[in-house]
Amino acid sequence: MSPNSEATVVLPAALHARPAGEVVRAAAGFTATIEIRYGEKSASARSALRLMSLGADAGSTVTVHAEGDDASAAVTAIAEALASAE
Repeated sequence: MSPNSEATVVLPAALHARPAGEVVRAAAGFTATIEIRYGEKSASARSALRLMSLGADAGSTVTVHAEGDDASAAVTAIAEALASAE
């Protein structure tokens, strides 16, 4: 069984093109499978279009979930990218 990790982030800005791109760039450095969950929807952190389709607005709470050898580091990096997005 692969290690997994999870974190909750309150978005300071809507998950539009620029923040989604930052998440995708951050995810590129990891081998873990990384998902962003918002309500009943989820999207790969490696796809800007899928991230934007979540419809998460500023103030929304999302969950970052990763599974794999570098899951903990991946969750930390993605959570930081989301928390600093504008």
